[in-house]
Amino acid sequence: MSGMHLSKEFFELIKAIGESKSKQEEDRIIASEILTLKKKLDGGSSGGGGMMMSPGSPIPSMGTPGGKGGNNALSSKKKAREFLVRLLYVEMLGHDGSFGFIKAVELAAAQSIMHKKTGYLICSCCLSPDHEFRFMLVNQMQRDLISSNLLECQGALVAVTNLITSDLVTTVSTQVIGLLDHTSEIVRKKAIIALHRLHQLSPDAVTMDELVDKLRKMLCDRDPSVMGSTLNAIEAMARVDVRPFKDLVPSLVSVLKQICERRLPSEYDYHRIPAPWMQMKIVRILSVIGKNDSQSSEGMYEVVADCLRKADEAGINASNAIVYECIRCITTIYPNPVLLDAAGASISRFLSSRNQNLKYLGVTGLASIVERHPKYAADHQLAVIECLEDKDETLLRKTLDLLYRMTNPVNVEFITDRLLHFLRGSTDPYMKKDLTGKICTIAERYAPNNAWYVRTITELFKIGGDMVDPAVATNLMSLIAEGTGNEDDDEEADMVLRKQAVELYVSILGNPPNRMPRVLVETLAWVLGEYGYLSSTMTLDYIIDSMCTLLQSGNTAKLGGGAATTRRLVLSAIMKMVAQYGSCPAAAAKCIDEYTKSQDPDTQRRCLEFMAMLTTAPYLLGEVFPIDASLEDVEVDVGLSFMNGLVAEAVSNGARPYQKPDDDDDDDVYGGGAAAAGASAFKMTPYEKPSEKTYGQGQMHGLGSTSMGPTGAANVALPPGGAMNAHGGGGVTPMPVAPPASDGLTLRSTANVWGKKPAAPAPMAPATNSFAATTNSFANSNTINSPTSSGGYGGSSSYGGSSSYGGSSSYGGYGASQPAPASAAPQKTAEQIQKERMAAALFGGISATQPPAPPPPSASTPVIATPQGQWGAKPTAAAPPPTPITPAAPIPAPAPVVAAAPAPEVDLLGFDAPATTTTASSVDMLAPTLMMDEPVAPAPVAPPAPEPAAPPPPPAAPIDPFADAGLLDGVTQTSLPSFSAPNAFDSAKFEFGGSPITPLAINTPQFGEHWGSCPSTHPLSIASSSSVNTLSKFMALCEKAGLHKVEEIMATNEGIAACMAGGGSAVALVHGKISPLPGGTSRVDVTVKSTDPGLSQGLSLYLQNMIR
Repeated sequence: MSGMHLSKEFFELIKAIGESKSKQEEDRIIASEILTLKKKLDGGSSGGGGMMMSPGSPIPSMGTPGGKGGNNALSSKKKAREFLVRLLYVEMLGHDGSFGFIKAVELAAAQSIMHKKTGYLICSCCLSPDHEFRFMLVNQMQRDLISSNLLECQGALVAVTNLITSDLVTTVSTQVIGLLDHTSEIVRKKAIIALHRLHQLSPDAVTMDELVDKLRKMLCDRDPSVMGSTLNAIEAMARVDVRPFKDLVPSLVSVLKQICERRLPSEYDYHRIPAPWMQMKIVRILSVIGKNDSQSSEGMYEVVADCLRKADEAGINASNAIVYECIRCITTIYPNPVLLDAAGASISRFLSSRNQNLKYLGVTGLASIVERHPKYAADHQLAVIECLEDKDETLLRKTLDLLYRMTNPVNVEFITDRLLHFLRGSTDPYMKKDLTGKICTIAERYAPNNAWYVRTITELFKIGGDMVDPAVATNLMSLIAEGTGNEDDDEEADMVLRKQAVELYVSILGNPPNRMPRVLVETLAWVLGEYGYLSSTMTLDYIIDSMCTLLQSGNTAKLGGGAATTRRLVLSAIMKMVAQYGSCPAAAAKCIDEYTKSQDPDTQRRCLEFMAMLTTAPYLLGEVFPIDASLEDVEVDVGLSFMNGLVAEAVSNGARPYQKPDDDDDDDVYGGGAAAAGASAFKMTPYEKPSEKTYGQGQMHGLGSTSMGPTGAANVALPPGGAMNAHGGGGVTPMPVAPPASDGLTLRSTANVWGKKPAAPAPMAPATNSFAATTNSFANSNTINSPTSSGGYGGSSSYGGSSSYGGSSSYGGYGASQPAPASAAPQKTAEQIQKERMAAALFGGISATQPPAPPPPSASTPVIATPQGQWGAKPTAAAPPPTPITPAAPIPAPAPVVAAAPAPEVDLLGFDAPATTTTASSVDMLAPTLMMDEPVAPAPVAPPAPEPAAPPPPPAAPIDPFADAGLLDGVTQTSLPSFSAPNAFDSAKFEFGGSPITPLAINTPQFGEHWGSCPSTHPLSIASSSSVNTLSKFMALCEKAGLHKVEEIMATNEGIAACMAGGGSAVALVHGKISPLPGGTSRVDVTVKSTDPGLSQGLSLYLQNMIR
């Protein structure tokens, strides 16, 4: 016991807590301990074992049994420290130990460092932020911060981070800043952490500029541990606001380079890996700085690749962590194809490992890269399928998240089935909630047709139950009611969809009520109540009897969780079907009569009104419950004009007309009197009426129309109307229905469907003669590319020109591939064939490689660079590498290209190295835009003009090694108009390859079809924009940029637009969502997809600059 520095009482306390079998037993032990501690604190009535205050000492002293005096001072402090530790156990187990907090404050003033730290620890753990004892510690912390004792300074700095509140920051900030220059590296390290904490508590007392200046200084500290602590603060602050740290890229690159080259002392190595935690911190900071910033990203490409390569070679856990952080960095910063290939190779190594932890890293890294670069997912099809069948639940969850991220219109059915399969077998409520939300999202976004969407969501209702968002049920009912939304020629398709929905829910009607979730019962009741007459498998009277049976048996089984609203919906459905049937079956009359005595006032009122109407005025049933009228607007007579006759009759019989009293209480309550004329009151002005007719009010609100194609059989009978006509009700005459069209691919957004009346598709220009020669302003040559790359960032040149990195060997070799010798294909087992089939269904729509180059042109066709193939054409089989062909017809000579000079050597160790800038080409922003229906004539061959006198040569523009090496993937940085010019941006159109983009006149269904076929995706998000704060401004910006406005949805603040470039060789689609924020600003989320990566990157950067 003496070796453990514990008394026997303390040891027995810990042992009893560990051996307790229940919470009640634990509470009894702590209650007894509280009584013991209080007796020690009060000194005890019997004179034994008490705690007493020695004269002139703030530390309590412990008395001894029999009152014969205490031990020496050290023994008293030891007992006081044990008293506080036992008090901490009381607090940790949920009981009140505030009676001993004052002793912790006293112990913080002790001379012994051990006791001082104990006092600070108890105060940090137990005192709430608003506790008055915190003020008593300020003076002690101030004394310790300026103490010459090194240990006291350290203890006070730790206490500052835990005990100081926002109103006390100014009392210690000066002392903490002074400790940044302390001679001890441990004090400087803790001072950085404490200063960052003070800035978080009070940004006004410790300003951002002051803290950033200190961090820059401490980043260059002579001790690596101080630099490591500074990295923590820089990372946390960069995630809040990255702008002050943009110019730190050269310094961070230099630090990371020194770490990778093992220039730090050996004590910072971990399993032969140099300072792995510092490497990961720097890589994370670089990923934050380089996000959506091409200039900053260019300065970190080489060092990130070198860090990835060296960590990948080590092959241990610490190096694998660095590899994972490098993968995240590569997928976050401005994309570079060589780095992406290196990241893909590392992900492949993780996925092929037998270690479950490495597989998890591989799936996580693949999920981060697949959103922007889906082609890398196709290389690991079988590995993903194997992860889906793994027994490791953590790996399975991450793989399901990967499936969600790689969903497209081609594989949505397979992925949805897999997610539903795992949802059935899951027992974890958190996983079920997450999977339910993901299934709803991908079903609404990528549903191939309406019938599939209805079946999928209904199945989700069965499995997910009440975990499904009620808005999903509202959207489903609105979809069934509205159909495709085209009122011209799609009524037959809408009726087919409704018939399929009715047959689906009729088949569910016989399920046990206790196994039917509330959302499923309510949706079933609405669908059958509105369209039950469309069923061909069950008569309407039988459906009514089944609904009555469901309602009566559900009373004991608590139908829909026992909610009264569910019973009301079922009763309303029965009443609607009775009105459609023309008579009231006995089961329905009995059921409604029973609910006239319901305890729910609303249910009772509905049943009484229906019974009165049924017995006295049955002819009104057709007007009260009209057929297929869920979308009709309800006109409310605010003036109650229908009572004018009754009022006039009463007045003629001698009744006194109504006169509003002068002292009306309503005026006083709502501020309408004279006394309140000048006072502020609620604004009672109604909202403006929408410009367009609003469909789906009440439960139908929330989902727009859809353009999904119908499925199912034809010859659907429309509602019967003979019974209602007998009483003067409005019947509906049956009409023939034409055979439906075939299923069509449909795009459904997350919140809604695009529009109600898509415009007629515009005729496409002939693709054979619609190409226009494009010139990449960044690439210097090459209409015909070599099938292999020679390594290095941009072909054969090394990074940064002739410089080498980290040694004598030149940097390069990433992405180079050598043809493998052909070998005989092994025989595949049945299990492998099944997995390959699953992979084909899972990875549908994801291309593993870029589309092949087009065939060589004829002699009369100019040679055109088409990196992504003709828009709309299907990819063909890979052709052999083309050879340069000299066209017979003369073509305009391209502008001479100046050979790229070797880039200057990049000095990563110097903090004052000149920044590398890119060369931006000047283009004509006001050039006329070529429309879709205008034929494109070949450019006339102009005779060579005499060269004018050469003007004085301008100063040479800086050479961009990344542009010369072709690493920018076709991105064109066109020069934007000056901000000082009035309305400069109003006429600026986006240009790609030296030519303005052309509006692509397509409708919403065509937009949805091409959305999934565009492999290159570039999302961007503007947290706050005041210039583009409404949807109309965003769509106007798209039109000014040269895009065609496809649809503008005011209900969800979403819009889509489309354009093409290169005469139709590349297509770009834009989706934007505006989220209003307080203060007149809005959050703008934009997704740009294209068949050409260069077009999508350039257009996303252009929109980002214009929106900001």
